[in-house]
Amino acid sequence: MSITGTLIVQMIVFAILVWFTMKFVWPPITAALDERAKKIAEGLSAADKAKADLAVANKRVEEQLSAARDDAAKRLADAERLAQSMVEDAKVRASEEAAKIIAAAKAEAGASAATKGAKGGRGSRPGAVVAEGVTALAPEQALRRIKQLEAEMFRHARNLEFEDAARLRDEVERLKRSALGLPGTRAG
Repeated sequence: MSITGTLIVQMIVFAILVWFTMKFVWPPITAALDERAKKIAEGLSAADKAKADLAVANKRVEEQLSAARDDAAKRLADAERLAQSMVEDAKVRASEEAAKIIAAAKAEAGASAATKGAKGGRGSRPGAVVAEGVTALAPEQALRRIKQLEAEMFRHARNLEFEDAARLRDEVERLKRSALGLPGTRAG
């Protein structure tokens, strides 16, 4: 065979090979490559979406933390204001109580002095003088004890020890009723 015939046969075989490759081999390869490119694009898209979702979630978490911090600070401030208000109320009540006790003691001392003057001074019985001196001293001691208890009650209230302050308040009430003969000042 001549070289020209060989070249023509080789061209025909090459053309058949190209046609076979393009018809049966090339489409599955391009389909696999396209599918792989699509999966890579989807993976990159999902990664970008996940990154954006993470940023949104981080922002939401930071907002919630900030809101929680603000709420905690607000509650703490409210608690401090309430405690201060309770202390101030206790001080006002104690001042009123002290004023009432002092007024009652002055009235009792005036009544005692008037009774003493009506009896003619010291009287003829030495025992009566001692008895009057003891009754005049007992309210003074009670007043001193009440002032001590109120000071201690205020200290407990300032330290937010309300149970101790309430116990001392009750003790002051008891002293006022028993030693000074004053009616109770608490309603209830």
